[in-house]
Amino acid sequence: MVYGDASVTRRSYALLLCAQDDLKELRELLASHGWDAVVASDPGELLEHARFAQCAVGIAAFNDEHAVDPGRLSSAIAESKMEWLALTTASVAALPQFACLLANAFFDFHTLPLDPQRIVQALGHAHGKAMLRRRLREITVPIRGRYGMVGTSPAMLDMYRLLDKFVRVDAPVLINGESGTGKELAALAVHRESARRNGPFVPVNCGAIPPALIQSQLFGHEKGAFTGAHQRQTGSLEAANGGTIFLDEIGDLPLESQASLLRFLQESTIVRVGSTKTIAIDARVVAATHVDLGAAVRAGRFREDLFYRLNVLHLDIPPLRERVEDLPLLVEHVLEVHRAHMAPGVRGLSSGAYDAMRAHRWPGNVRELINRVHRAMIMCEGTLITAADLGLESARIAAGPAAAQSLADARQDTERDLVLAALDRNTYNMAATARELGVSRVTLYRLAQRLAIKPRSQRLASNMGRIYEHGKRN
Repeated sequence: MVYGDASVTRRSYALLLCAQDDLKELRELLASHGWDAVVASDPGELLEHARFAQCAVGIAAFNDEHAVDPGRLSSAIAESKMEWLALTTASVAALPQFACLLANAFFDFHTLPLDPQRIVQALGHAHGKAMLRRRLREITVPIRGRYGMVGTSPAMLDMYRLLDKFVRVDAPVLINGESGTGKELAALAVHRESARRNGPFVPVNCGAIPPALIQSQLFGHEKGAFTGAHQRQTGSLEAANGGTIFLDEIGDLPLESQASLLRFLQESTIVRVGSTKTIAIDARVVAATHVDLGAAVRAGRFREDLFYRLNVLHLDIPPLRERVEDLPLLVEHVLEVHRAHMAPGVRGLSSGAYDAMRAHRWPGNVRELINRVHRAMIMCEGTLITAADLGLESARIAAGPAAAQSLADARQDTERDLVLAALDRNTYNMAATARELGVSRVTLYRLAQRLAIKPRSQRLASNMGRIYEHGKRN
């Protein structure tokens, strides 16, 4: 396997893993065109070199189906974040497992015997594409959110402004939001940005603890306090001393424990189960719920005095369906976090996938989005993730009449997907893309402008404007 580095030097370094007899011939070919070769023995060593060198492209050479494991090689390629060429035989390329590998993991592939001109040209193209991707990654990413959360919609900006105020004081906070909206992230933000940031953050899910154990979980117990209490146990409130305790799903707290929690909020003291000794505790309480606690108070399921003690500062986290403008940022975040899991060849989401996401109601909110996108990244077999890959094909179909999409709009969406896919296959080479699509370069630039396709560099942007103006004059 051969790698080119990203440094602006006269020669490029290369790492070569090649099991066949013509290793010498391949190394000499590379050396004659400015590549200094370094040898690795397997995909594991390949990754070691990739971690410690500024590598950009690779050539995987194998002439026997037993020379390399397709699964290991595919994983190594995905983790290396480089552009790849394959050099193999026609018989190996025809095998199903290798055909799938070549189609999805590689920028290009060539069959033996060596064709020096084609190999060197393809390697140069792959290196250029790798450099373009690297420059794009290095561009400063605009602010996409705050407090560990992603989103710049009006609803999220309002929430950030509230958090700015909450972190400056030390009062109890009640967070309300549907399941999956990120209530614990908000609680963590309150803790990490406050004066208690160096203290412990202790989360407790009140809905996941059996009612008989919740008192012991929160306040601790003494040895012999009940059957099975073989030793003293520190409770969550005591563990949070000097920091913050996060009581998730506070609406599920039994009434008996609600009375004890109210006493702690009033007096900042606790009493362990089985003890009479009062212990002073200094912990901020942040509680969260997905239910309407006001309604629970009226129904007699939640103490009114505790509700007012907890609800000093109130934060509502908007559901995802009310901030669909944040979908692209959230998707981009998931793609970045789970990039190592992405199927080879996947470049992003199609416009149809985004249409389906905007039409979906997101009952699981951001947690559901992460799950769907992560799964689609792994299972997608094309270059663009579709609505079907996300499991949202029915949402897109259902959205058709409601969105009242015209035939012209549908045609434009299809054109945009086709042009983007062709540009990606041709490394944004406009001449090659135009030839593939069967149009002139001027027509392609006009299409790109009409379809709001952003160029990948300022040079392309300049060319687009210049050629577009030339086309108008002629």
